[in-house]
Amino acid sequence: MKGKIIIAGIGPGSPDDITPAVLHAVREADAVVGYKYYFQFVTPYLKAGCECIDTGMKRERDRAEQAFLLAQEGKTVVVISSGDAGIYGMAPLIYEMQQSTSGSEGRDIDSAIDIEVLPGISAFQKAASLLGAPIGHDLCIVSLSDLMTPWEVIERRIRAAAEGDFVTAVYNPKSNGRYWQLYRLQELFLQRRAATTPVGYVRQAGRDEQKVTTTTLADLDPEDVDMFTVIIIGNSQSYVADGKFITPRGYYREQAGGAEKPGQQIMMQSFRTIQGELHRQDYPLGHKWALLHAIHTTADFDMEQILYTDEHAVEHIYDKVKDGRLKTIVTDVTMVTSGIRKGALQRLGIEAKCYLSDPRVAQMADTLGITRTQAGIRLAVEEHPDALFAFGNAPTALMELCDLIRKGKARPAGIIAAPVGFVHVCESKHMVKPFRDIPKIIVEGRKGGSNLAATLCNAILTFDDAEQLKPGRDL
Repeated sequence: MKGKIIIAGIGPGSPDDITPAVLHAVREADAVVGYKYYFQFVTPYLKAGCECIDTGMKRERDRAEQAFLLAQEGKTVVVISSGDAGIYGMAPLIYEMQQSTSGSEGRDIDSAIDIEVLPGISAFQKAASLLGAPIGHDLCIVSLSDLMTPWEVIERRIRAAAEGDFVTAVYNPKSNGRYWQLYRLQELFLQRRAATTPVGYVRQAGRDEQKVTTTTLADLDPEDVDMFTVIIIGNSQSYVADGKFITPRGYYREQAGGAEKPGQQIMMQSFRTIQGELHRQDYPLGHKWALLHAIHTTADFDMEQILYTDEHAVEHIYDKVKDGRLKTIVTDVTMVTSGIRKGALQRLGIEAKCYLSDPRVAQMADTLGITRTQAGIRLAVEEHPDALFAFGNAPTALMELCDLIRKGKARPAGIIAAPVGFVHVCESKHMVKPFRDIPKIIVEGRKGGSNLAATLCNAILTFDDAEQLKPGRDL
């Protein structure tokens, strides 16, 4: 009569975390094979006469071979692994050995032996439960042990996890001989994730020595971690509230806000894509909101280098919108006005105006020998000196506004400086910067355009929607 092999995950180390199916298997076992440290967790459940066979640490092949030899004698053999036997455990090795039909020293392996795998609670699952709910969305697991996997492969997987915005559990983060790998992982993640990304780690999860720690990606200290520690790195939406590490699935947004309209869904999906491809993830919220709009409009990731905002410029201008101090947006050309969202203007009680079609403009331009856009800005300042001024085409108009500010005739609520071209464009943008008490958004260099000026206006008018970019909100 042939025996069988049951590969059982005994959980992270607490008797309460061993499943009933595994306990039943252990009670019925004729022999238990495993690393000696794990016997303490199953010994109370063994029947009289059950053999406990320890092959020592790093002797996994010997352990698997011993299980086959015992099963070939007709015994029911339980091979125990901590956590889940299929996650960095014994299950893959035993199946591989069965397929090879050969053990060490030429011993034959009976390929007809029945094998059963019983799942267990993995260490990352136990750690997650102690931290809160950090694995509520797409996740991956990475081991930093390079004993059987080349480091270049591990590093490629780390980059993919960071790039893909996966919640990431890290096994085997450090040992006496592997002291630098976790530092490298932290470096790679900081290239793609915000420094404030939540990180939790649990040492000896489920055991008497258990220690639970919550920190951030930037503040993670690899020296506080050892081989008994599991680390969980959050994604861009993860956050910590009341001491609990949470990664939202999105249900709350659906219940609270209802279904998004198709156009909004497409835009938000585009924003997700853009955000994932940014070189930095830790931009202040207002700057990031403006940047996402700029790239969404142009598909030009150079915007990450050339879009300049004063500190909290978007927030400061939006505050004026919200409390009613900003009632007018003045643009240099009608194309900018046309691109500003009409629904947002109406909802907020704001008028967007361009003076180019005003009959006074042509007359003033001819009389004074200035451009029509310059004349339009002069008229606008007379009637709306405290407006938000948005420039997407004419550097001369922007230079005119700068001159009027210096003469004390204008005090704009804000300036969007995005004229495009080759003559006086860069200079006009430099001229704006010294006005430190006026919040400014500037597209540096030659690039710009009416579409950019309009979308930056829209970013300000819809800044309340930027809350969806904050941790804990589904973008």
